[in-house]
Amino acid sequence: MRDTSARLLRLLSLLQTHGDWSGAELADRLGVTTRTVRRDVDRLRELGYPVHATQGTAGYRLGAGASLPPLLLDDDEAVAVALGLRTAAGGSVAGIEEASLRALAKLEQVLPPRLRYRLATLARATVRVGARAPEVDAGTLLAIADACRRHERLRFGYAGPRGDTVRQVEPHSVVNFGRHWYLVAWDRDRGDWRTFRVDRMRPRLPAGPRFPPRAPPDGDVAAYLARRLSVRTWACQATVTLHEPADAVAGRVWPGMGVVEAVDSRSCLLHVGADTPSALVWMITSVDADFTLTSGPPELAAALRAQAARCLGAVDQV
Repeated sequence: MRDTSARLLRLLSLLQTHGDWSGAELADRLGVTTRTVRRDVDRLRELGYPVHATQGTAGYRLGAGASLPPLLLDDDEAVAVALGLRTAAGGSVAGIEEASLRALAKLEQVLPPRLRYRLATLARATVRVGARAPEVDAGTLLAIADACRRHERLRFGYAGPRGDTVRQVEPHSVVNFGRHWYLVAWDRDRGDWRTFRVDRMRPRLPAGPRFPPRAPPDGDVAAYLARRLSVRTWACQATVTLHEPADAVAGRVWPGMGVVEAVDSRSCLLHVGADTPSALVWMITSVDADFTLTSGPPELAAALRAQAARCLGAVDQV
C-alpha cells in the first residue's frame, strides 16, 4: 500500500510538470506497466484530480477541475508560495489578508522542518521599510482586470487631483508600479491614452460593450507608465544626454525616476521630472555619468552651476 501511495504521488508530480504524457512514457518513468498506469490514473480521478485522456496519443493530461485538489510542490516552489502569501498578507490589496494568512498557516503546518527553518530565518531577517501603500479593493482589481481581458469598456468615478470626474475608457492593462496599482486605458472622452490609480477608481459595473483592442501606447505599457510617472506629471522637466550607452546606465535609473532613451552606441537621453530644479540636479548627478544638459527650465542650469561650485568648495582646502 505504501508503494502504491508513493507511486500515485510520483505520477501526480509528473502530470503537473507539463502538458501531455503518453501512457508508455509514464509507465517507463514509474517502472510499471501501462495497465498499472491506467489503474493509478483512475485512483487519482477518484481523489478529485481531473486527469483527462488525450486523443491520438493514448496519453493523459492534468486539467482544471470544479474543485481544488491538493497540489504537490517541490522545496523551492513551497518556499516561493509561502513568501508570496506572507507578502500578500501585508500588501496593498484589501480583502485578501485573512485568506493569505489562512493559506500560509496551512502550508507551514505541512512543511518539513528544513523548509520551516528557511522561512523562519527569512521572516526574522526581513524588515519592511516605508509607508504602507494605499489599499485597493480585491474585487475592484479583479473586475478591472477582467474588463481588460474581455476588452469591455469601463465607466467609473475617479477621485483625481483636480476633483471627482466620471470617465469612460477602453482598459488595456493593470500595472503594479512601485507602491501603487494603475490602469492604463484609452480615454474615450480625451481621445488619448491615460493612466489611473486603481485606489481612486470606483467602477460602475457591469462593464460596457466590447471594443477592438488597440496596440499598447509607446509599444510597451510599462515604458509608457514609467514615462508618465517620472516625467510628465512633474512641474520641472528636463532631458540630459548621458555620455554612456543606454544599457550601461539603465540599472542606475530606478522605476519612476526617469526614462532612458538610447541614441547610439556611446550615448543616451535621460528624461526626468521633479518638483524643483534642485531635485532634478540630485537625480541627474546620482546616475554617476558624464552628461550634457539638453533641455530644461533656465533655473536648472543655475542649480547645476551652484552644485558644482559647492562641490569644488568642499575640496578646495583638502
